[in-house]
Amino acid sequence: MSIHVALHHKTHYQYDRLVNLGPQVVRLRPAPHSRTRILSYSLQVEPKRHFINWVQDPQSNYAARLVFDRPTREFCVEVDLVAEMSVLNPFDFFLEPQAEKFPFAYDPALDHELAPFRRKCWLTPQFAKYLAALRRDLTGGGRHDVKVSVDVAEV
Repeated sequence: MSIHVALHHKTHYQYDRLVNLGPQVVRLRPAPHSRTRILSYSLQVEPKRHFINWVQDPQSNYAARLVFDRPTREFCVEVDLVAEMSVLNPFDFFLEPQAEKFPFAYDPALDHELAPFRRKCWLTPQFAKYLAALRRDLTGGGRHDVKVSVDVAEV
């Protein structure tokens, strides 16, 4: 059994004189890869006379690029949508056999895609202080066999 949720969003600007609006990018549309099923979606824009181009960013999120050819005294964006809220099992997936035991190695073909996530950061004073406190907490302040290591680059 699922619940249907209706959402209404309105952004409305009014100006005391005619203004020229530059291109506007509106990011008020659910991503196509979202698990939540969208039953209906509408986007209304004032002024009515405008050009709209739907684009997708590198993560496949939708963006409406609006261009206006005349001065206006108002700019209004309204979105109405109905979403189906259903229970999802976050553990409904399978692990590849090579990922069942930790640590595991990724396929070298993924090196380029994983590079941003493997980038080493500088060890800031705040992070160094946090690590020192973590070491104290884990070891109880004395010497034990517990070791904490973080893969960072010192500058």
